[in-house]
Amino acid sequence: MNIFVLMKRTFDTEEKIAISNGRIDEGGAEFIINPYDEYAIEEAIVLRDEHGGEVTVVTVGEEEAEKELRTALAMGADKAVLLDSEDVDELDQFTTASMLAAYLKEQEYDIILGGNVAVDGGSGQVGPRVAELLEIPQVTTITNLEVADGAATIVRDVEGDEETVEVSLPVLVTAQQGLNEPRYPSLPGIMKAKKKPLETLDLDDLDLDEDDVEAKTTTLEIFLPPEKQAGKLLEGDPQAQVKELVSLLKSEAKVI
Repeated sequence: MNIFVLMKRTFDTEEKIAISNGRIDEGGAEFIINPYDEYAIEEAIVLRDEHGGEVTVVTVGEEEAEKELRTALAMGADKAVLLDSEDVDELDQFTTASMLAAYLKEQEYDIILGGNVAVDGGSGQVGPRVAELLEIPQVTTITNLEVADGAATIVRDVEGDEETVEVSLPVLVTAQQGLNEPRYPSLPGIMKAKKKPLETLDLDDLDLDEDDVEAKTTTLEIFLPPEKQAGKLLEGDPQAQVKELVSLLKSEAKVI
C-alpha cells in the first residue's frame, strides 16, 4: 500500500509569538509539525504496519522544513519529499495544493492523509483542494479509518456527532483530533531517520511555472488579539447585582 502524508511546518502556538510589521517574526518563533498532521503521520504508519507498503511524507516549503521532515522520518515514515517554494513569492492554499497535486499526479497512491486544519491558518482547504485536482474522493475530519478489499470504512466528526462512510480507494482523508495518539520519535528512530531518503524538488521538477502557482490571496496584516481585561466582581444582593450588570452592559460593553 502506497501512503502519502501532506505535512505542514507551523509555528508552535504553545510558545510566545511576536508580530513585526504585520508579520510573524520567524526569527523568534519555534516551528513544529502541524499537530493535526501528526495524527495523519501516525495513522499512515499504523496502516503501513498493518497492510505493508511505505509511507512518504510531503511538504511545501523551504530548506528549513527539512527539520520537520526528519522528525516525521524519525516517527517511522519511510521517505520524505520537500517541494521547494523558494522561487514562489507568496504561498497560499492554492499555491500549496497546486504544487502537491503536481507531485502526486506522478505517483502511485492508495491513500493520502493530511491534517484537518493547520494551527496557523486554520482554513482546512489544502487537503480538499488536492483531492479535487487529483479527481479522487475526499473525506474530512476523520476519527477512525479501516481499510480492506480496496475500500475504506471511515468514521468522521460532524458537529458533535459521527458519520460512517465507505469509499473506494484511492482516497484523500484529513485527520481530526481523536483519530489516534501520535508517537514520539525514539532514539533509534532518530538515528535511522538520518539515513532515510529525503528528496527535494523545485518548480522545474514539477513541470510548473511561477505563474501556475501564483497565490490567489494576499495576507494584508497579522495581529494579536487585544489583551483580555480583568473581570469585575459585582457586590450586593442579587437584585442590585442584576441592576449593575445591565448598566455595565449598556455603558461599558455596549452590547444592549
